[in-house]
Amino acid sequence: MAASPHKGRGAVSAPHGRFATQQTELDGDETARLASIAPDTVIKAMPADKIISSNDSPDVPFDKSINPYLGCEHGCIYCYARPSHSYLDLSPGLDFETRIFYKPNAAARLLDEWQKSSYECKPITIGANTDPYQPAERNLKVTRQLLQLFAEYRHPVNIITKSHLIARDIDLLGNLAKDNLSSVAISIPTMNDELKRIMEPRVPSARARLKAARDLANAGVPVSVLLAPIIPAINDGEIESILNAAAAAGITRARYIFLRLPHELRSLFEDWLRSHFPDRAQHVMSLVRQAGGGKIYDARFGQRQSGRGPYAQMLAARFKKATSALKMDSDAYQQGLDCTRFLHPARQQLGLDF
Repeated sequence: MAASPHKGRGAVSAPHGRFATQQTELDGDETARLASIAPDTVIKAMPADKIISSNDSPDVPFDKSINPYLGCEHGCIYCYARPSHSYLDLSPGLDFETRIFYKPNAAARLLDEWQKSSYECKPITIGANTDPYQPAERNLKVTRQLLQLFAEYRHPVNIITKSHLIARDIDLLGNLAKDNLSSVAISIPTMNDELKRIMEPRVPSARARLKAARDLANAGVPVSVLLAPIIPAINDGEIESILNAAAAAGITRARYIFLRLPHELRSLFEDWLRSHFPDRAQHVMSLVRQAGGGKIYDARFGQRQSGRGPYAQMLAARFKKATSALKMDSDAYQQGLDCTRFLHPARQQLGLDF
């Protein structure tokens, strides 16, 4: 039997994480009772020991990143970061979108990193896993505090988000963009409001995101659009319409990512499919397997973000044709930023001492 959805939440279940120390099996009545309760959001501080993460994946266009938050209230069912909540002994399902942790000392830790004499300036991406402009950011302003440091020390930064809240920080991003020090990628997987409500329930509408993109572009900030993810038989028919809307908003770069289902995300996504699309759930998963060479998820570099086989090739051809017609750059969605303007804190202090 399909699980019942929770209003305003993406996941319809809360399975144990793969590292769970204790696992409890509930009977049917208790499961039904818990399913009827709308889970509240709990936000807690989690001071960071280290703030910059490194990445050496050849199919990811950055090697340094910062995630101000763990978990994400946006509730996107397809989020490949969901399994990370297992490391906290929490569920990648409902816990991921209701148990949010923020890093109150993020800016202080970043400055600590920059003050090291050995620090080498490379563009840093904010929001590679969880959204830096999720609802908690409106009051906590952890991302804004980070951007204030980027602006002060002229360090290049890329932002990935699916929230129009980023427009709040146009003053900082526009200032950085004048020296080719900032770029923004806006994720838009659907223009359909009804689909958005069940696929990414607490994300602002596509129209709000496109308005933010236009405002950023008007302020001189390079903006790209991410069609992420493309889900077979769910939003794959929207490639052209999303790209057309993005181009009309002044977006000049585009990239797509195929649905990724690592670890616990497979069962979460299949529960969601059976709940919201029981008529096509098997067909969706069949196409996912086709694009994975018979697997639900092919984790190999070069395959995991685009898939393979005839169906994946068809998606790639449609995307290439549409971006070419719109004169959108589809080879690189992040702007090449200038690293020569960085004002190294340690060297500045040495200059003052002498």
